[in-house]
Amino acid sequence: MVEDRRLSVLRAIVEDYVATHEPVGSRSLVERHSLGVSPATIRNDMAALEDEGLIAQPHTSAGRVPTDQGYRVFVDRLSQVKPLSGAEKRAIGSFLDGAVDLDDVMRRSVKLLSQLTKQVALIQYPSLTRSTVRHLELVGLAPTRVLLVLIADTGRVEQRIVDASAPISDDLIGRLRARLLERVVGVRLVDVAGKVADVVEQFEAPERSAVAAIVATLLETVVERHEERVMLAGTANLAAFGEDFNGAVRPVLEALEEQMVLLRLLGESRSGDVLSVRIGHENEVEGLSATSVVTVGYSRGDEVVAQLGVVGPTRMDYPGTMGSVRAVARYVGRILTEQQ
Repeated sequence: MVEDRRLSVLRAIVEDYVATHEPVGSRSLVERHSLGVSPATIRNDMAALEDEGLIAQPHTSAGRVPTDQGYRVFVDRLSQVKPLSGAEKRAIGSFLDGAVDLDDVMRRSVKLLSQLTKQVALIQYPSLTRSTVRHLELVGLAPTRVLLVLIADTGRVEQRIVDASAPISDDLIGRLRARLLERVVGVRLVDVAGKVADVVEQFEAPERSAVAAIVATLLETVVERHEERVMLAGTANLAAFGEDFNGAVRPVLEALEEQMVLLRLLGESRSGDVLSVRIGHENEVEGLSATSVVTVGYSRGDEVVAQLGVVGPTRMDYPGTMGSVRAVARYVGRILTEQQ
């Protein structure tokens, strides 16, 4: 009972501090919350929470504020994530359903998430290596130049220019296109290499050099890619939280400018469709020790293909943020599944 009561006090401190950004005292807890105990008991509970490192006193005679550890306990003990209202769900559906292609889905999703949470939102493009080939096209651009276009079932499009050492006829392009489509459509990208291993030998000797160049470019496109793309929105929202970063927003902005940092933030949280919340110093990325990162995977069908989430100050509306992140991820997954 004592532990439950102290957790209730901690929850009240977190909620009040997030709402007001002011240290929370025992008197305000009595006035704002029905904790069912005396002010003296609340003061004792606050002292115990401080001894446990869950709250701290920023300066003498001030109230208490949650520590990173306190936020962690609060998040771990959340009984439920704040559900979105019917109006919010309809707005999300209407906004995302209007997307015309994968790039548009990504842009709309990250913009929407930043607006819902008032944080910095980020979304990772579906990984090519988790996709299958929907279509492949070869387009002659010049006598020795061909454009290779690969379209994945997630809607992702990759384009490569192939420069051959000899002219490539339209007839050869057409025959090679037909042969490749026969081999790779519907095949997972990680399995494409095995499907086209003997294609070059099926053409006449004078044609093999050009065919080999095109097949090599195709293989370069489908191999494991370390330069996956991340889209970002809402960095201006950080301006509203300058005090949360002790006036030092710049390190956060500099970290978020690095694509590899964003990939690391998302990659570290790959836990399927389970929400991941990393608070304060749990973030090992330099410059982000004063932030919290909430991420979750989004799926195409039953398979998680990438991650999305938000970055904001540790003084965050965790239930609301977690609810928004999960809701947007589900809508993105639904759209990608319908586009298969």
